[in-house]
This record gives sequence, structure tokens and C-alpha cells, in this order.
Amino acid sequence: MIVDERMVTFINSLETENSEILETIEKEALETFVPIIRKEMQSFMKVLLAIQKPLNILEVGTAVGFSALLMSEYAPEECRITTIEKYEKRIPIAKENFRRAGKEDKITLLEGDALEILKGLEEKYDFIFMDAAKAQYINYMPEVIRLLEKGGVLVSDNVLQDGDIIESRFAVERRNRTIHSRMREYLYRLKHEEQLLTSIIPLGDGVAISTKK
Repeated sequence: MIVDERMVTFINSLETENSEILETIEKEALETFVPIIRKEMQSFMKVLLAIQKPLNILEVGTAVGFSALLMSEYAPEECRITTIEKYEKRIPIAKENFRRAGKEDKITLLEGDALEILKGLEEKYDFIFMDAAKAQYINYMPEVIRLLEKGGVLVSDNVLQDGDIIESRFAVERRNRTIHSRMREYLYRLKHEEQLLTSIIPLGDGVAISTKK
């Protein structure tokens, strides 16, 4: 927890419910231990989408489709969403959730390795949501910048690793050290990339918001 737990609980207590299908999918995900974006991050995304009004969204990391569906509800009606997922067990669940929500025509799921898929994309996106394997963010970065429209927004979720990001590499569990070092490099490069303007916010498990100059 990178923010006082009581404060997060208070903020979340003010939230209104999502649509019935989102509430159902969130409940199912939590029951099966599938990570989805936290309540405070959901609220933040809704506001970002209302401000940006994107027409072409790219998501890296579908899981069971919760965040893609949330974005589909808060982006303009004509917006199209492309989402990428590699984990074979979650792909059919995501597809079924898109069908349940009646969003099969609005959301396209690309199956396979995210980096290879990103390299093959040519279309520009005005909103990109990164919520995949954290150690791979640094590898995705060049392709994501290439695909982001000027004036577009890049949202990178879960970048502070429950606060471990500020710790010494040797204070982090050995199995997490690669992710730790790669995420620190990713954040440094986001802040120093000439094409981007980035703010890192201690919301949820940390989110970086970037816009392409």
C-alpha cells in the first residue's frame, strides 16, 4: 500500500457502482484471484477518458477484459478498442465477457506476444493503457511511443510495486529484482523521454500519465 489505507478506504466509500456487467465481471475476477484495476484507478480512468475523448484505444494486457469494457463505457460511442493478451487461459474468458456486454464489435482482442504484435501495428492511437507484465514495459516503450498520436495519452499502471520501487535493489526479494530494476529504468526513461511529458502519481499501485508532445 503506497497511500494510507484509511484514506483509500474513505475515497472508495464515496464511489458509485459501475454498470451491472462491470460489477459482475469484477466480482468474478476477484473470486478467481484475477487482478483488475483498483477502484480508485477505475475512477481516475473514467475522468481521463471523459477529458481526452479518445477515438482509438490500445490496451496492452487484457486479462479478463474488465478494463477494456470499462474504457468502452466511458470513451465516445464511436471509439474502437484494440487489446492484446498472451495468457491462453484468460483469452476465452475475455472474449465471453465482451460478448456478454454486447461489445464484440467495439473491442478487438489480438492474441499473442505483446511485443511482436506491437511491432506489427501501424495504426495510431490517441489513448494507450499499459497493464501487462511489468518487467516488459521497458521493452514495449519504443513501440508504444511510435504508435501514440501526438497529443495522445499513455497510461502505465502498477508502476510503484506496492512501494518497493523506492527501496534498494537488495532490499527487494530476489525474485522481484529484475522487475524492480526494469521498472525504475522505465520510469526514468518516461520522465526523460523528449517526446513525452510525464507525471507519476501515487494512486492505486502507482500510475504514470504521459502525453506525446
